Amino acid sequence: MRIRRRDFLAASAAVAGAAGLGIRPSLAQAEPSYTPESGASLRLLRWTPFVKGDEEAWLANTKKFTEATGVEVRIDKESWEDIRPKAAVAANVGSGPDLIMCWFDDAHQYPDKLVDLTELGNYLGNKYEGWYDGVKGYATRGDTFIAMPLTAIGNAVVYRDSHVKAAGFNEFPNDTAGFLELCKAMKAKGTPAGFPHGKAVGDGNNYAHWLLWSHNGMMVDESGKVTINSPETLASINYAKELYATFIPGTESWQDVNNNRAFLAGQVSLIANGVSVYYTAKNDPKLAEIAKDIRTTNFPIGPVGKSVELCQTSSLLLFKHTKYPEAAKAYIKFMMEADQMNAWIQGSSAYCCQPLKAFAKNPIWTADPVHAPYARASEKLRPNGYAGPLGYASAATMADYVLVDMYAAAVTGQMSPEDAMKEAERRANRYYRV
Repeated sequence: MRIRRRDFLAASAAVAGAAGLGIRPSLAQAEPSYTPESGASLRLLRWTPFVKGDEEAWLANTKKFTEATGVEVRIDKESWEDIRPKAAVAANVGSGPDLIMCWFDDAHQYPDKLVDLTELGNYLGNKYEGWYDGVKGYATRGDTFIAMPLTAIGNAVVYRDSHVKAAGFNEFPNDTAGFLELCKAMKAKGTPAGFPHGKAVGDGNNYAHWLLWSHNGMMVDESGKVTINSPETLASINYAKELYATFIPGTESWQDVNNNRAFLAGQVSLIANGVSVYYTAKNDPKLAEIAKDIRTTNFPIGPVGKSVELCQTSSLLLFKHTKYPEAAKAYIKFMMEADQMNAWIQGSSAYCCQPLKAFAKNPIWTADPVHAPYARASEKLRPNGYAGPLGYASAATMADYVLVDMYAAAVTGQMSPEDAMKEAERRANRYYRV
């Protein structure tokens, strides 16, 4: 069966069609077609969803693909923390899932194990007004697509509006100095903040990178030279120590689920999270009071003078060990086309931000004021390898939690700020000298 877009139209029950969103595809790039191998079946490993509608929409789209092609797709789930090691094992041993939804620049750790998706990537970019640079960078090396950019998961400050006002702040501070004063006041009121210093793939990395970048620090310079041991980093650590003193106890062991749970349990009133925590509250009658009180905003601006945020990103990896590369490419193409992508973005309720610019027109982004800080995640994100190039070193440094561990060691008193910087420098150099 030859897989072309016209073959799928009859099977598509789109939530929001391309024409309705003003998408006018270019015809300059020829549409690729992929013929699934006889008897093909696929296995996809994805991260456990934090928003139920994300998974439901993905499964519904997959069902449509199977109905149109006869290709069965088995979808397994793993926790956010387990996706990275599972992907690395699959790459190294040459067996396992055909496709994996990976994190950040994981694809750059083993590009030689991945199927070249350049033809498909260029077609989609040309058709849908181009890729956002940040998400594209995670999935490309030079002009080659080593993976397929999938999404950016926005991260924003989530807080209880009434508790912020009770702490004496009628407006949320937009700078780091004011933010610290707010956190001090909220602790005094018994409604503290909480940000993860544990090995949280999303929230821990997002917070650590914001701390560093907001103070104009960086892991490496443009040439890839490790520059983490700097006055700017030291200032960020000292700021982190002051913030940590206002947190609920135990954040040094938090993973991605912990701040959600603490917020919804009323233990903390200010966290950084995706929109998932809002929808968990909104869909539970017992949490209606919290849901009505939730507000969101972007991270405060520090001495760097501008908004700088990491944002979780995910790409689709297609491994060379797959027995059915044509079927896998057909599946990726189908899931990235307008009918399916818009349905997934809509279903995920602003949790998953589009990788292609045309889908910024999706009405979900203006459906609720709470969505606003997440709407431009793909556009605004700064890659974790900043200011150097993405590659093996940046991916391995993040996978080893070098930056997260630096802050954790310093704020908990395990190391002095100076020693924590030196240790981070030593660990990062192990990878950047490769």
